Amino acid sequence: MSGTEEAVPGPAGVPPVPSHVVEEPLLPLWRAVHDRLSSGRPVRSVTLRGLDETAQAALADLLGLTAYPGPRTTVRMDRLDAALAPLGVDGRTVAESVVGPLGDRAAERARAAMERSELWSWLEAHPVVAHQPALSEWVARVRTDGIPRDGAERLRRRLAQALEILALLPLADSRPLPALAAEVTGDPHALDGTGALPSLVLRALATLRDAPFPQDARGRRDLWAGFGVDCDSHSTSVLVLGLRPEGEGPLATTLRVWAGAGRAASVTLDQLSDAMEMRVPGPVVHVVENPSVLAIAQRRLGEHCPPLVCGSGWPNSAVVALLHRLAQAGVELRYHGDFDGEGLRIAAHLMARTGAVPWRMGTQDYLDAVEDGVAGSDPGRMSPVPWDAELAGTIAERGVAVPEERVADLLIDDLATMVDH
Repeated sequence: MSGTEEAVPGPAGVPPVPSHVVEEPLLPLWRAVHDRLSSGRPVRSVTLRGLDETAQAALADLLGLTAYPGPRTTVRMDRLDAALAPLGVDGRTVAESVVGPLGDRAAERARAAMERSELWSWLEAHPVVAHQPALSEWVARVRTDGIPRDGAERLRRRLAQALEILALLPLADSRPLPALAAEVTGDPHALDGTGALPSLVLRALATLRDAPFPQDARGRRDLWAGFGVDCDSHSTSVLVLGLRPEGEGPLATTLRVWAGAGRAASVTLDQLSDAMEMRVPGPVVHVVENPSVLAIAQRRLGEHCPPLVCGSGWPNSAVVALLHRLAQAGVELRYHGDFDGEGLRIAAHLMARTGAVPWRMGTQDYLDAVEDGVAGSDPGRMSPVPWDAELAGTIAERGVAVPEERVADLLIDDLATMVDH
């Protein structure tokens, strides 16, 4: 460097660079050097392309070449550093001065891979997923979609909110969608439309029901409503038989009348809102999936039927509200449903939401029914369940469903035994 040549100051910690080294014709060189050094891997050379004659002349002067290098040339880093050494700098120093601090893409990739691995491990082990194994298909879909542009941390926050919402559904009270969104996210519009968060939740709900993802606003409303969101508290109801709550409130009094008459009763979500406690004399309440089983119990046991609740397929808000109140009063809930793919998903969902335990819902119960010739149609898509690791695989292997109605007599026998005691 001559004593009069102007030096260009570099970033903090980077020595000043002679001005002629950073003139425009040499910018393609320094950008290429910066890019290669930012890879995080050892760099022996850089390749330049599309050099015009001015850039070729500047490069020849810098490296002391006797001829122009041509529009495409490869520059060895050791030769570049040797040419810069008399000036008191090297290729790395000049590249940082011209372009900016070097990156480390290899380290960034390793860090991103670690973040992805931790994210998927967290999601797969989340309690909501563990309690409802059918959601493993939803997890697989989320993984297939990959990390969005806003990064793994933003995705994790959205997934955490989605899982918090799923843990609340179906709602045990009547709440519109904006109220649910505000409760979980603080933003009443966070679940509107088809944004990233509502799409995550709706896809999970569709997976639970083995239904297609809704393609329009009406389909989205129907799916939300199926899990108690923005529902009508007067039309959402639960069917009960033999339920004799303590207390003198209108609901408890009415249910005791119907139980004494040996008749089933339909309890609306609105009625349950005035009965925050639901204490019953016995320690156990049985729950079935299908109304026809409750009807058989009514015919056989009538006024002597012990408490029986019917979920009527996927449990709505009224079902969950009643079972929550019973569980809070210390009652043990025992659940039975269909031995097929959807029946197992319903059972896992209801147990996860209410704390119910299986009632004749094990592998041996299924095999006994099949061996007795009690079998139905194809069981459909199977999902593992948390209470019996072999059940889903056994049903899939046998390839036949056992509807709850086909084992109704066995269930009613259990209820009758409780009457005898």
